[in-house]
Amino acid sequence: MGLSECIRVTVLPEYLEEQSDPEDERFVFSYQVCISNQGDQGATLKTRHWFITNGNGDIQEVKGEGVVGEQPNIAPQQQFDYTSGAVLSTPVGSMRGYYVMEADDGTLFHATIPVFTLATTYALN
Repeated sequence: MGLSECIRVTVLPEYLEEQSDPEDERFVFSYQVCISNQGDQGATLKTRHWFITNGNGDIQEVKGEGVVGEQPNIAPQQQFDYTSGAVLSTPVGSMRGYYVMEADDGTLFHATIPVFTLATTYALN
């Protein structure tokens, strides 16, 4: 198993109706991320690179150091969880991306963040 396959990322999105204002085209979402290290060496999350797509197909790129102000080292068979958020101008969109990770041996690699849907509670009915 390659280093990229050792890091599994799962995301659970949630629409935050009380923080949203549909009449002002403001749809607020939170998402819980679980980064699981299934490999045999630790890995440090160095940077993040997100692609956020709204319902009109407009893509916003977000890049930065670490996540939620941290660059966690995730030991073998451990996980790191965090919650973040996004604001869209449409009731439906999606996010995907990758983390740049550094294995304990110094090797840099990408950990894929699979695409997930952001949708208001009524948008997909």
